[in-house]
Formats: sequence, C-alpha cells, structure tokens
Amino acid sequence: MIRLPIFLVFLLGSITCCFSQEDAVKVVDSLYKEDQFYAGVTYNLIGKKPDNLSQRGFSLGFHLGFIKDMPINKARNVAIGIGLGYSANSYNQNLLINKDDTNNFTYSIIENSNSYTKNKFSNHLIELPIEFRWRSSTPTDYNFWRIYTGFKFGYVLTHTTKYKGDLGSINYSNNEDFNKLQYGLTMSAGYNTWNIYLYYGLNPIFSKEAQINASSIDMNAVKIGLMFYIL
Repeated sequence: MIRLPIFLVFLLGSITCCFSQEDAVKVVDSLYKEDQFYAGVTYNLIGKKPDNLSQRGFSLGFHLGFIKDMPINKARNVAIGIGLGYSANSYNQNLLINKDDTNNFTYSIIENSNSYTKNKFSNHLIELPIEFRWRSSTPTDYNFWRIYTGFKFGYVLTHTTKYKGDLGSINYSNNEDFNKLQYGLTMSAGYNTWNIYLYYGLNPIFSKEAQINASSIDMNAVKIGLMFYIL
C-alpha cells in the first residue's frame, strides 16, 4: 500500500521535471520575436485648426492589429516591423458639415456651443504600420523597455458626420471631401505593459475642396494614448 503513493510521487515529479525542461527550451529561444499583436486607445486631437474651431467632449480612437517582427541584429533587440491593423476614430468639435441647395457640402464654425448637443465626424481605417524597433529584451526577459518609431498609412473605409441641435438631426456619410488616404509618424515608448503612443498626421483630414470662407481646411489628426503589445 505504501509503494503506490511513492510511485505516484515519483511519476508526478518526473512529469513536472519534463514540463519544466520543455518550458526552459521554449523560454530560451535564440530566434525569439517580440510584440507581434497590438491594441491601443487614444485621445484624438485636431492640429492646424481653423480660426475659432474647438474640440468638445471626448474624441476617442481604438486600434488593433498584427505586426510582423523581423529582428536585424544578432541580439534580436533591434527589428523592423511591418503589419496590418484596424482603427476607429471620432472627433467631437464645432465644425458644422451640411449641404446647400445644390446638394454640395458646406463647412462653417458653430459659434454658440449651447446650440447643439452633438457634432462630430468619425472614420474607420485599415492601416499599414511600418516601425523601427529597439527594446532591452533578451530571450528570457519578458519585462523590458521599448522605443518603436515609424510611419503609418491608413485607408479610410467609411466616415460619417453627425449633428444634433437647433438645426435638428443631420447625418451624412460618403463625403468625398474627406481624404481617403491618411498617413503620419508614430512612436511607442514604455516599459512592460504600459506604453505611451503618439501619432502625428502628415496630411490633412479633408481635401482642398473642403473650405471655410474660400480657405482650405488643413487640419490634421494628432493622437495620444496607450498601446499594449502581445506576443
């Protein structure tokens, strides 16, 4: 009767040892890669604003995707990343987008903030991030510093504008005055889970056809938030 418990203890010890050895083999991987999935949330700002344009409320962005991590040095702590992602963004502000009698889009600044309860435009993008990546990682260290800088292309799949106020409810989509292609500079920096993320758009949100008082609306997207990476 005593031999059975001794045998079970020996068996469990052997299994544990085997799993530990397998884990060690998995952990010490000389060809390891890092941070191939990402998810983030940003607060969206508007740069190069026209006179009297202001933001109101929370303008949020949600981002997720996959980046192929390709180390370029022997230590594998320097890499190039190329990926594919999705982004959803909203911008709450006081730029009224409406149509005139000829069915053309018009743009004006809402001066009285008490005259409306909602005024925003939103977009959904497919994105192509390209990054130069540095990190202090090793094959066995999962907590490390990182600085990732890069460039991101975005193609706008859909966009909408919504207004609710003294003029009633105004909703539009498929406004050709929005630039379909968005691109800008990116940077992620941080330690372990928490990473500050920055995006600065290099081209305007609107095309040159979108104007206020015969002047083009050259405002661009600026995003500040947190990015989380997963193997």
